[in-house]
This record gives sequence, structure tokens and C-alpha cells, in this order.
Amino acid sequence: MKTILHKANTRGHANHGWLNSYHTFSFANYYNPERVHFGALRVLNDDTIDGGTGFGTHPHDNMEIISIPLSGALEHKDSMGNTAVIESGEVQVMSAGTGIFHSEYNKNKDIPGKFLQIWVFPNKKNVTPRYDQISIRDLEKENDFFQILSPNPEEPGVWVHQQAWFSLGNFTADTKATYQLHSENSGLYVFVLKGKAEVAGNELSDRDGLGIWETTAVEFNVEKNTQLLLMEVPMNLN
Repeated sequence: MKTILHKANTRGHANHGWLNSYHTFSFANYYNPERVHFGALRVLNDDTIDGGTGFGTHPHDNMEIISIPLSGALEHKDSMGNTAVIESGEVQVMSAGTGIFHSEYNKNKDIPGKFLQIWVFPNKKNVTPRYDQISIRDLEKENDFFQILSPNPEEPGVWVHQQAWFSLGNFTADTKATYQLHSENSGLYVFVLKGKAEVAGNELSDRDGLGIWETTAVEFNVEKNTQLLLMEVPMNLN
């Protein structure tokens, strides 16, 4: 087993006034040659957007883009004709493929919105762009991990053009848990949304990240009132 630890206070940071963003991996003006990506996981941005503000229309291509709202409501519009609002308890996915334009704004005028923006390298280029969002409330399990993303449209959660699986865990009690990786070629990136957990000999707390690879399973000792996001991705980019 190999690991790489990214403590919360080592992330890149950009405060634009309307946007306060923390970057686990190199993004925009933040560049760290040792933190460009973790396997197919390219971007993990922890964003807070002021009320009534947001990202104007901008392009993407050949990337799988996942948004996970943590609080508030985010209004999405894109060049495919989609207009939607996503809130905590939902997940949004876009396959940018041959190219899309979209905008994202805080739907609320008076309160900030918080969300994770995640980019995953696809295993197919120039696919037809698509958009989807789902509620994950019916998938939730207490004190265990539950899947919110996979490569298969038939599995629970949203799907992407990559051999990737994302899971969330909401722990209301001290818990021991195990995550089984789907492939020996995968790595697991653990991101602590809140709380504390001991993972692979590392003590993790709010917004810490830990990459783990060359293993088939990962053991967790999780304290109560902890929320974890697990992102399993291929470690080799072909």
C-alpha cells in the first residue's frame, strides 16, 4: 500500500471576493508540480460562492465534471438547453466531450453556497456532451458508505465515462468500516468533509485528503459526526 497525504492547510487558495476556493490539485493560478492529479482525478475544488454571484458562461471539453452541493442552491444553465437548480442531497454530472458552455450561479441572493467541483479525466474522448442530476437521499445509509457515481448507468448514482466509483459516508457513531476497491489498477482518494477518521495510519480531519493505492481494500476508524467522500479512480492514464 502506498499513500499520499494532503492536509487541508496545504491546499491552494484563491479568494476572489465573490468566490472563496480551495484547490487540492493544481488549478488556475495555483500550480504545484507534485499535485497535478491523483490518477484520473484531476480537480477537487472546495468552493464557497457569495449570494447572487457565480461563474459566467464558460467552456469545457473532454472532461467528466461532477458537482456536489454541500449547502445552498446552485443554478446551472448550459448550451444543451438545460436549466436546473441543484441543492445539498443531489449530485450533478456533465460529460463535456466535444464541448459545452455553461454557467453556475448561487440561486440565493442572501446566503453563501458551498459545493465541491470535481473533474475526472474520461476514458473516451469527444463523446456527445450530456448532463444529469439526481437526488441521492434515497441512496443514503447511516454509518456506512453508499455509492453515488460509477461507470455504469444501471448502478446507483450518476455515471461517467471512466472506471470510477464515488461513495459518501455519513457517520453518526464511532464506526469501523471497510472499502473494497473494484480494481487492482485503482486508487482511492479520501476527502474529509467534516469530522475525524483514522485511515491507513493517518489521522484525518476537516478537509484533509489522502490518496491510497496498490491495495485491494482500505480500513477506516471513523469518529461520530464525520462525513467522508471516497473517490476511486484508475491510477494509470492511457
